[in-house]
Amino acid sequence: MFLENTNKQHKRNGWVEVICGSMFSGKTEELIRRLNRAKIAKQKVEIYKPAIDTRYDEESVVSHDETSIKSTPVQAASQILLLANDVDVVGIDEAQFFDNELASVCNLLANDGVRVIVAGLDMDYLGNPFGPIPSLMATAEYVTKVHAICMECGNLAQYSYRLVEDNSLVLLGETDNYVPLCRKCYMEKKKKEK
Repeated sequence: MFLENTNKQHKRNGWVEVICGSMFSGKTEELIRRLNRAKIAKQKVEIYKPAIDTRYDEESVVSHDETSIKSTPVQAASQILLLANDVDVVGIDEAQFFDNELASVCNLLANDGVRVIVAGLDMDYLGNPFGPIPSLMATAEYVTKVHAICMECGNLAQYSYRLVEDNSLVLLGETDNYVPLCRKCYMEKKKKEK
């Protein structure tokens, strides 16, 4: 009798998860929660963040509520491919600050059987799609949009309103530079600026 080889190595299924929303919506907190659950499941996890993000810590990914997880800062998305060897899960925080190659990097990892979890702002302070996030959202298997609370009216907020006058697209900051606002309150503030 012929028996099939039941010891065949099956390639793992990989996929991309995107966690997006405004500032103060809990994106990093949710990323850390998912990564910690993967660690509890004894999966090999690697975490990356853009080297420019040094707000809370040079290396760790830190949420606004000060929950943290060790990460590797990188200058460009392509470095993630060089560093993420023999891993089950890759986490990427502040994805909006990466170059547009990030979507390709994430898809290559997923094609290779890696679960990729990406967190980042989906819109910049002007309300426009931000960096590689739109491409990631289009190709991801799972997209979770999280919301903050509007600091003006208490409704759900999806906009990051900049409080300081600075026209640069990237301005690292916290509550001193940004507040989350709902659509109505954001539009009202933008009208007053004109």
